[in-house]
Amino acid sequence: MSNIMRRKKLDVWSLVTFIVLGLYVLFLIYPLFNLLAQSVVDKKTGAFTMAYFIKFFSKPYYFNTLLNSFKVTFAVTLLTVLLGTPLAYFFTRFEIRGKGFLRVLIILSSMSAPFIGAYSWILLLGRNGVITQFFRESMGIQFPSIYGFTGILVVLTLQLYPLIFLYITGALKNVDNSLLEAAENLGCSGFRRFRIIVIPLILPTLFAGGLLVFMRSLADFGTPMLIGEGFRTFPVTIFNEFISELGGDDGFAAAISIIAIIITTFIFLIQRYLSTRKTFTMNSMNKIRPIKATGLTKVLIHIYSYGLIGLSIMPQFYIFYTSFKKVNGTTFVPGYSFGSYATAFDRVGRAITNTLLIPGVSLVIIVFFAAFIAYITVRRRNVFTGIADTVSMVPYIIPGSVVGITLLIAFNKPPILLSGTMLIMVIGLVLRRLPYTIRSSVAVLQQIPLNIEEAAQSLGASKLKTFYKITMPMMAAGLVAGAILSWVTMISELATAILLYTGRTKTLTVEIYTQIIRGNYGIAAALSTILAVLTVTSLLIFNKISGSSEISM
Repeated sequence: MSNIMRRKKLDVWSLVTFIVLGLYVLFLIYPLFNLLAQSVVDKKTGAFTMAYFIKFFSKPYYFNTLLNSFKVTFAVTLLTVLLGTPLAYFFTRFEIRGKGFLRVLIILSSMSAPFIGAYSWILLLGRNGVITQFFRESMGIQFPSIYGFTGILVVLTLQLYPLIFLYITGALKNVDNSLLEAAENLGCSGFRRFRIIVIPLILPTLFAGGLLVFMRSLADFGTPMLIGEGFRTFPVTIFNEFISELGGDDGFAAAISIIAIIITTFIFLIQRYLSTRKTFTMNSMNKIRPIKATGLTKVLIHIYSYGLIGLSIMPQFYIFYTSFKKVNGTTFVPGYSFGSYATAFDRVGRAITNTLLIPGVSLVIIVFFAAFIAYITVRRRNVFTGIADTVSMVPYIIPGSVVGITLLIAFNKPPILLSGTMLIMVIGLVLRRLPYTIRSSVAVLQQIPLNIEEAAQSLGASKLKTFYKITMPMMAAGLVAGAILSWVTMISELATAILLYTGRTKTLTVEIYTQIIRGNYGIAAALSTILAVLTVTSLLIFNKISGSSEISM
């Protein structure tokens, strides 16, 4: 009897679970423990030491970068919530002219790499920016500096508020309109109803969206590097300490990375705790339907919506415009041409190929493993599948630069030498983006009745055949949604790629960043436009496959 029970438990899904756990141990747990060891071991003596951590917290130069990051991150999170939440409410509650087109612009403004926005704002409001020069020369008005804390705040806020918009839009679809109507009948309307009724209902989603914004802004590397100037942040310090040939220290970089992991994990646990306390369920029998606003309310809603969206999409439009301007060396000159595109394809054609190839290979692996992990998490719940589910979320809360450092430290020598290869970039992208597809797949799989699979197995189908023929097609919507979102974020990935790339594996975002640093703004604009076209195409495919005209989270 015990042998029969043992064979029943050790089936094909048990094997899948242990394979998944084994891969996570090799490519995530081992590198993280290796990183920890690097941070507490003296390279010269091999003895245990806390000197690297003491160095960080005892020197204001380093510790202030952490304070600067928190200053930026909290400010960005607060502003994105204040901007994105009302916008989502307006789009859900009221009829707005051109709403469909505006929604596309919102998505586009959030999907490009943040550092591209920083580069565009420098072209617009930098010391020699177009807007700066216009007001200085024609009106004698000197604009405030876009560099430093102000610039980082502007770029990240306009880049990330769409995430709050998408989260809140999705949450408002589940709010029962009867509650709003009842509140209005009792004399509670306008902003008071929004504050007392709507905000408490969407609070868990607000926490989730705020966490994503917090993590994205804390981990962002490219924006402060380009526009921060003297305002140094945490990710920039990690990057500089790891790659610097003069004064750089792997052990110190590892210690800073460990501090980053502890901070992000702590923030994640706080968010989970707050969300759990505010969790509730609601059946929306009477969904919110847009109504026509009148008078001043209508005017203010349109001014707010068009103004905010126009401001956030302006950098992308300006980059598109500058990509067609003539360039003499590194300077824009009067006239227009396709010269920047020709030069871009001639010099960095491999980067465009790599941007399709590396994320493409990563995406296939992500879809494959997301389907298996989602299945064992939902259908085969036990201690080991619970561990696999928890471990799969770890890369979600680790900054991209830290993921890159852990992989380089772990796999830069035999017996597993991966540094400098395309494989290590694929591993980094898979680790970082796999959680998105897993979560969307889990959400769909939880809605599929188990008896459908049981019926297939009772008719003689094996467990794997049932999975591929029955379950996977039914969970395709979740897999596709997560895959497209993973793809869009992978093709604009910088923090991990800039640490792992070589000349043969350079991607578009790395090449754009390199060209900006070199002052080749024409090539950078052309490459940024190509990246935007890839993003738009991906979103159109998402809409076509999902059969939806809207994207929410």
